[in-house]
Amino acid sequence: MQFGTFSEFLSQINGVTLAMIGAALAALLPGLGSAKAVRNVGVASTAILAEDPSQFGKTLLLQALPGTQGIYGLVTAFLVLVKVGVLGDLVALETSQGAFYLIACLPIAVVGYFSAVYQAKVCVSGVNLLSKRPGAVGKVITSAALVETYAIFALLISLIPVLFASFD
Repeated sequence: MQFGTFSEFLSQINGVTLAMIGAALAALLPGLGSAKAVRNVGVASTAILAEDPSQFGKTLLLQALPGTQGIYGLVTAFLVLVKVGVLGDLVALETSQGAFYLIACLPIAVVGYFSAVYQAKVCVSGVNLLSKRPGAVGKVITSAALVETYAIFALLISLIPVLFASFD
């Protein structure tokens, strides 16, 4: 298929394509953020574990925390795929309906990415604190959970329209 102009290209984009782009962004961006975040906390954890292996459980928890954003994005993407029928009978979506799903995916896609990256910064600082004060794990987890809150808000803002969309 060849397109002479950009507008001809855009005219070939249908609702299912837009919904699939939304699902891809919902899975991709928070997944990238979580992968980067988990790596950063893991690197910081390795330094403390070289000195005190008994801190493994605490540092593992801090490393796992920023991985949840990737899960939130994956759940959102999966639900969009189900609603569009990619896992069963494909639903014919108008362009505006596909755009609806694409826009619904943006909060978890964008906030999920940044929340994971910022949560990693808090967790890395927390790992550094644990090297000096092992008993401060509760304070560190609480600080990291505050960043997580915004990923949960974004997840809700993405899921509510996806779950309750009705185009009948």
